[in-house]
Amino acid sequence: MTVIETEPPVTATAGELSGEAYRVAMRRWLRANLPASFRGDSAAFSAPGLQEQIAWEAAMYRAGLAGITWPKAYGGHGRTLREHLIANQEIGALAMPESVNSIGKELAGPIILAVGTEEQKHRFLPAILEMRDIWCQGFSEPEAGSDLAGLRTRAMRDGNIWRISGQKIWTSGAYRAQRCLVLARTGPLEDRHRGLAMFAVRLDAKGVRVRPIRSIDGRESFCEVFFDDVEVLQSDALGAPDEGWNAAIRVLEIERATNRMYRAWRFENELRHLIAACKGDPALAQLVANRCYEAKIGEVVVDIEVLKAHVETAVEALVKGDRIGARGSLAKLHWSEAHQRFAALAIELLAQASLPQLPAVQVARRRFEAIYLQARAETIYAGTTEIQLGIIADRILQLSKGK
Repeated sequence: MTVIETEPPVTATAGELSGEAYRVAMRRWLRANLPASFRGDSAAFSAPGLQEQIAWEAAMYRAGLAGITWPKAYGGHGRTLREHLIANQEIGALAMPESVNSIGKELAGPIILAVGTEEQKHRFLPAILEMRDIWCQGFSEPEAGSDLAGLRTRAMRDGNIWRISGQKIWTSGAYRAQRCLVLARTGPLEDRHRGLAMFAVRLDAKGVRVRPIRSIDGRESFCEVFFDDVEVLQSDALGAPDEGWNAAIRVLEIERATNRMYRAWRFENELRHLIAACKGDPALAQLVANRCYEAKIGEVVVDIEVLKAHVETAVEALVKGDRIGARGSLAKLHWSEAHQRFAALAIELLAQASLPQLPAVQVARRRFEAIYLQARAETIYAGTTEIQLGIIADRILQLSKGK
């Protein structure tokens, strides 16, 4: 399928629009161009293939919906973080597929902007936005998941070349990526946080092997990646050799607080879909009017509003020049736990539908069964629930560690 843009790119028509005018332009373009087959709440839904998703995301970029705050010099649109939030609210309002290059746009890109050289910014950033390079994140290892300071993948300097050897795991999307943001150790393991470096490693390089892992939903989105004496040019090293830990922490702060800002509005879209499906079914219509389920749905609404507040507060803090720091763990913990509760409620409700199932209920069941399975991983990736609780206890509440 070819993505056909029936509305011109926002950048060509909206110019310097901001605020509500900018929102209207974003909304108009998305609704005019998002194929019905991409919408998870549509009977016409059909999971798009990789090339279809690449074409769609490239069209979104041309429309001004990616690289929103990145400088124009590096292919971005040079807009404000508040406009970035507006765009994410409109993206979240539609049941569209998750980005296949979220690691590039939301993790690698910000890191390159922060610690990359001018040459690296010009080389890497436009390729991310134009979907010429898809990125994955090589942080977690079999013995160093959320405890990144224990990672063992090594990078040894050999003149103008680094040689990387080791193993990464749970590397989302590695099978489709061209680049991997790799965190590797340049010093002894005992140094823990020191002596860590970050690299932009090509996955077609000699010595790289990617092995997909089948997850509970039948997909192979997670991968193991093996590095066997892989040669990486110094020009692909991001930041100084001892800057990797600080860069990684910055990545995780970004990931936990601001990545996929649209989540609260996507959850709201999911809730609207669930309620609409229930109201169209005689048995489910009675259930959602029951006081017990009214209360449970009310709790979902509260969770969504709390998540919106987390996001909006984070945006205002960043606009003022503040760092999010450990507060990112509050948002990550909340959305992951809340989404699991919501998905479980949706499955519980839809299982009690009238028989034979109405087409709208079938569409909702298909969508929420996929959401339920995916949500199992949400309390693990980007830092487990236990890690988030530890960060909140140590860095926000400053509780004493038990002896």
